[in-house]
Order: sequence, then structure tokens, then C-alpha cells
Amino acid sequence: MSIREWEGLKVPTAGEFALDKAHTRVGFVVKHMMVSKVRGHFADYEGKIVIAENPLESSVDVVIKAGTIETGAADRDGHLRSDDFLGADKFPEITFRSKRVTDLSGNEFTLVGDLTVRDVTKEVKLKVEFNGAANNPWGQEIFGFGAETEIDREEYGLTWNQALETGGVLVGKKVKIEIEGEAVRQA
Repeated sequence: MSIREWEGLKVPTAGEFALDKAHTRVGFVVKHMMVSKVRGHFADYEGKIVIAENPLESSVDVVIKAGTIETGAADRDGHLRSDDFLGADKFPEITFRSKRVTDLSGNEFTLVGDLTVRDVTKEVKLKVEFNGAANNPWGQEIFGFGAETEIDREEYGLTWNQALETGGVLVGKKVKIEIEGEAVRQA
């Protein structure tokens, strides 16, 4: 395994990694009826992470298939795929492309990049926790991480909502994005 010491962390040597779908979850949380939360995830995505010689110059590119959104309720999933929300037929991909790494503190840092949903691109800041690097039982080099951010869905054109008789709205504006994952060395 090619691990090196960097800033007190054990990190992989430079190279290309891919998200391991068996050990990664690209999820989200949004308020429902102002009183509870709905959790969901995307079943299909691809992600490439390039670890640079200087880890602060590393990059991330992720493509998510919008039509693979799952919340555990078929009718809701269909509505989320529709033009009221993701418009998955017209906008089949959600993308994230990193621009820079900032605010390194121990094993935590901020990953700044462009998130594109429905052809609307906004800069976001993901709070990332690097969870370490190792060899899995099959001899593959891996590393683990967690990342999260919060976006205003209306800024991306996801403006559908319904007023409630008791006040408030059916679907919250803020969406928390939560990613837990592993990446496996490709090259």
C-alpha cells in the first residue's frame, strides 16, 4: 500500500481513485410539512478523485444520475423526478466539480466546487472529514471520507411547493447533502 505522512495524516500517494458504490452513499435530507425530515439518496453515480502530490491540490468530479433518486416512496420518487423538481428527463445529470481545498484543520477541510442541478451552477462548500487510508482484504488501496453541505433548492430552480392549512409549506427550502464514502485506487 502506498500511504504517506502528510500534515500529521496518513494519506494515499498521488493517483486516481473512484467512488466505491458498495461503500458509498450520496444522500440528502429535507424538511417535510415543517415537522419531520425525509431522507433519500441517489442509486447511480460516478466519482473520480485525483489525489495530488500536494493533497491541497487534489480534485473531485462527480456525476449523479438524477433519475435514480430514491426516498422509499415510489409516488414521491416519481414526483421528485418530474419537472416540478429535478426534471430528470431534461436534466439527467447532477454534477459536482471541485475548484479548491481550503481550511485544513487536522483531518477536516473545506472542498469548494461547482454544483450543477437543472443546468444551474452554484458554488458550494462541502465540509469534509478524511477518515483514513488502508488496504481492503482484497489488497486494494482505499480511503474513507464524509462530506456535507446545505443548499437552497430554490436557487437551482426546484421551486415547487404547497402551502399548508396550518401555516408553512409541504417541502423545506433547505436541503442537506450528506455523503459517506470510500474511494478505491484506479491508477
